[in-house]
Amino acid sequence: MNAMTKGSAAVALLLAGGVAAAAPPAGLAPDAGVGRAQFTTAIVDREPVDRVVVLQAPLDTVYFFTELRHLEGRTVIHRWEYRGEVQSQVSFQVKGPRWRVFSKKRIKPGQVGEWSVTVLDSSGWPLAVELFRYEPAP
Repeated sequence: MNAMTKGSAAVALLLAGGVAAAAPPAGLAPDAGVGRAQFTTAIVDREPVDRVVVLQAPLDTVYFFTELRHLEGRTVIHRWEYRGEVQSQVSFQVKGPRWRVFSKKRIKPGQVGEWSVTVLDSSGWPLAVELFRYEPAP
């Protein structure tokens, strides 16, 4: 599969709405993949405290939480993008059948608009995509 096909798959996932999720790669349990994925303002006891769809300044830090199912022994990546450009990538080693991970990003005042995080497996295959919008203070 080439990069264009993978990108097209991510767009198709995004258009599906909700937690966009792809079928698990071959050789995994049918329910393997992303169980939950969401943006939040904080993580307490490895759980998100709220769901962020719009983050408004002066808040400037957002977390991306992911609950992974039956992906033990694999690497999963959070790829943060703003205006179509990768801002950061965070890799996680999945060590159990139900594994919760999170990454965070501090948003600069001028970085208003749409942000996304794509959850990828180690081959670059998209497992889920979520979006939020950052808005300036009123």
